[in-house]
Amino acid sequence: METLIPLGLVLVVGLAGGLASRRLNLPSITGYVLVGVVLAPSVSGLISEEVVQGFEPITSTSLAVIAYLIGTSLHIGTLRSLGRSISWITLLQCLSGFVAVAAGLVLVAGRVMPGYTVMGTYLPFGLLMGAIAAATAPPAILAIVRELRAKGPMTTTLLAVVALDDAVAVVLFAIAAAYSAVLLGTSTATSTLAVIAEPALHLAGAVVLGAAVAAGTIFLARLVRSRELTLVLVLGSVVLGYGVAEMIGVSGIIACMTLGFIIGNRRSSGDLVVAVDEVQGVLFTMFFVISGLHFDVSAFAVAGPLAAVIVVTRCVGKYVGARVGGIIGHAPPKVGENIGLALMPQAGVSLGLVLVAATSFPSLASAMVSATLASVIINELITPPLAKLALVRSGEARPEPVKGETHRGAAVEPTPVSAQSQAEQGSANGHHVSSGPLAVGTSTSHLSEGPWARSQRARDRAPRDR
Repeated sequence: METLIPLGLVLVVGLAGGLASRRLNLPSITGYVLVGVVLAPSVSGLISEEVVQGFEPITSTSLAVIAYLIGTSLHIGTLRSLGRSISWITLLQCLSGFVAVAAGLVLVAGRVMPGYTVMGTYLPFGLLMGAIAAATAPPAILAIVRELRAKGPMTTTLLAVVALDDAVAVVLFAIAAAYSAVLLGTSTATSTLAVIAEPALHLAGAVVLGAAVAAGTIFLARLVRSRELTLVLVLGSVVLGYGVAEMIGVSGIIACMTLGFIIGNRRSSGDLVVAVDEVQGVLFTMFFVISGLHFDVSAFAVAGPLAAVIVVTRCVGKYVGARVGGIIGHAPPKVGENIGLALMPQAGVSLGLVLVAATSFPSLASAMVSATLASVIINELITPPLAKLALVRSGEARPEPVKGETHRGAAVEPTPVSAQSQAEQGSANGHHVSSGPLAVGTSTSHLSEGPWARSQRARDRAPRDR
């Protein structure tokens, strides 16, 4: 009972906050996070610290499903056509964010934390915090994309960059940790090489795990016919994959993205792609409200100046890096001009990395954890509107139904072309219904019908693999 009442508050009050946020023309997640901040133990105390810790399985489940959804939204054909721009944007926005944050903190840390040396404290601190800040928040990006029903080159590039961004950030963090250990005198050349090589093995392990879970899911899907059991299969596979990844020490996010990517690129997997559509609203609400519950007033009192430097330098670095990457990679003008604004949300992966850093570098732990927590809260409040603005400016946002389309579950205006004909036409053009709601170039019939209708149509058209 002690958990049920707070969970009810998270859902009901979180929904109210999301609706109020949308009335103010802000993303729903801004309202969710604000509700979480208000309910936080360090603010109103309506939800205790023990209950917040008890919500950890909900947070992990939501993050796993979000990673899966991002994976299903990435399609080989589209990635191939945008591959060069995606690669350059991913690499340069990560590196620019890393360099900007590291340099900014090295310059100002002496005033905030006086009494230490540059090489012995400020440079290792800057390198570690720069790598931690390089990561982007997949949940925030996907929530805004889904809310705006965005699709097109900008949306596809954004989701691909976010999917690859975390892998690059983990590698950067390993390199920064290795050099920081050398500067602090806690490592040798041999262990440094081991630290640098370890992330590559972890990423490879996550990909292999995701592929293995995908194979099992596809096999079991042949035995499942009802929509309820399909949802059970998908949620079970996603949570199982994420849990095993965490248990063996590899990235659960990368594993679930791999699972979604493999399933999303199979022509006969439409039902598996859209299975979680019906529950994603609940998951988004819980995830972002619970994220806000981690707000700690003392973190701002201790690390406010450092957090401000991190937020400002990170945003500037990522924006400049994305613009330069778009130019070098010959990205479409609308993509290059706007994607930098959409890459600024920060959360999950950064919090995970700072906990690892705190364990490895106890002398810097307090400053790193406080500054990261404070910067993440500030970031989650101010950057989602920027991501929304980027999608609107790109012309790919569809927040309101257009003529001939309605929200799921509403009546549909009759059109000269039937839904089945539209679907067949989309298939003839090289796009399949199971591509999911964010695929570029698919017909728009998926916006005016329930997910199970289009999954059943995909099942009827595409023969099952034997």
